[in-house]
Amino acid sequence: MISVCLVDDQNLVRQGVRSLLDLAEDIRVVAECADGVQAVQDIPRIKPDVVLLDLRMPNMSGLEVLQTLSARNELPPTIILTTFDDDQLVLQGLKAGARGYLLKDVSLEQLVEAVRTVANGGSLVAPMVTQRLLAGVGRIHNQFTSLEQPDPLTERETEILRLLSGGYSNKEIANSLKVAEGTVKNHVSNILSKLGVRDRTRAVLKALELGIV
Repeated sequence: MISVCLVDDQNLVRQGVRSLLDLAEDIRVVAECADGVQAVQDIPRIKPDVVLLDLRMPNMSGLEVLQTLSARNELPPTIILTTFDDDQLVLQGLKAGARGYLLKDVSLEQLVEAVRTVANGGSLVAPMVTQRLLAGVGRIHNQFTSLEQPDPLTERETEILRLLSGGYSNKEIANSLKVAEGTVKNHVSNILSKLGVRDRTRAVLKALELGIV
């Protein structure tokens, strides 16, 4: 059973998302938070498998929640809930540690698949859904702590990075390439090191900025 925490200041949004997730047999909403302050207090205690997080909230924004929990190493796999006009905030949220984002009018199939993907170690940062974000990359200060010229990736590392950008988990990549999951994990570690980033989502964003994928 995948446990989920909903963080959104709009009751209607929380009720809508909960009603969709209730239809999935393997997903259970274990907590709801109406603002960022409550989220920062409750999430480390509840330890949900996945957090669905709104960015625009009173008292403490979703971006501040991401930054605070990430700094404490208490950030569970998190999906940003967003609207079409949140591009710059979404990009900052991804750089702060979110695994991806969903529009608030998401369908049942998309929502359930996203929760399962992130719970299994994948991400939602696929090139097809980042084009609008990338258009704003140049307008946002680069917050990556990385080398100016990253070490070149091997052919296999580039191949795995492209699969990461499609949102595939280590297990799915291993099955696709017919190698051991441990081998994929080693390659992912090397990719993160070479790009000078902390996690898979930042690796994909950095690669997209550099034109690697």
